[in-house]
Amino acid sequence: MKLIDGNAIAKSIIEELTTEVSRLKDGRPVVAFIRVGEDPASISYVRKKQKTAEQIGIESRLFLLPEDVSKAALFEQIDVLNCDPSVNGILIQAPLPKHIDETETFNRVVPHKDVDGFNTVNIGKLCQEDTKGFVACTPAGIIELIQRSNISTEGKHVVVLGRSLIVGKPAALLMLRKAVPGNATVTICHSRTTNLENITQQADILIAAIGRANFVTADMVKEGVAVIDVGINRVEDSSRSRGYRLVGDVDFAQVSKKASLITPVPGGVGPMTVAMLMHNTLRAYQEVHST
Repeated sequence: MKLIDGNAIAKSIIEELTTEVSRLKDGRPVVAFIRVGEDPASISYVRKKQKTAEQIGIESRLFLLPEDVSKAALFEQIDVLNCDPSVNGILIQAPLPKHIDETETFNRVVPHKDVDGFNTVNIGKLCQEDTKGFVACTPAGIIELIQRSNISTEGKHVVVLGRSLIVGKPAALLMLRKAVPGNATVTICHSRTTNLENITQQADILIAAIGRANFVTADMVKEGVAVIDVGINRVEDSSRSRGYRLVGDVDFAQVSKKASLITPVPGGVGPMTVAMLMHNTLRAYQEVHST
């Protein structure tokens, strides 16, 4: 079993981006973060993204809005950033309060600044294999992990557990595309799938994004499978000072005994998501300055 080190691969990407940004002659890219409310996880995620941006040389701007912000006020802030020529990328930190529709909010961001890849236009471009669109950062990170780990996908059976617009569907589309990585035969499984174990046992590559701790067990996979574990779940652990530990959707201890390659949690897909956000931001900047 070989461990796919997402931290190391993300570090390499960040170093590459840092070099590219240092060579820019017309200023530097700017990414704007909108955070609504004071959710501790959101605060931590945005702080991490800002820190990585500044490390690369990308300017970050943070806009804080109260938990009870109206849709009109939130959209007004987005519109201001949409129209600001100095801003290349806009990221709206999810989750949003229940009274705000996330899909409508993501679609408010103009497609060429949608570095999160959640706008309907960018999702549509992915379906059409239009490389000018932005791909959601986690699926894009999965592709980089696969490519940089020399995992062949052509003609392979890829099973994706999960059908979300953020991970499952885009990951499946990327595996289907006529490119490298891609050209795979793809099966998407979800909560209503019957005979799930029979399907996962056929997977040459398994992408688990179902949001259930240790859901994938050793008897669900075949020998030699490559496993990409997207899940990040908290499980109680009294031996830890914080009272919990993070695990993936895959029972790592058991599945790793059968897998040829596997990502750990933490340290697998997670770091790649931030790295690809920065990649998209630099791309957004380059597309503006190449015209």
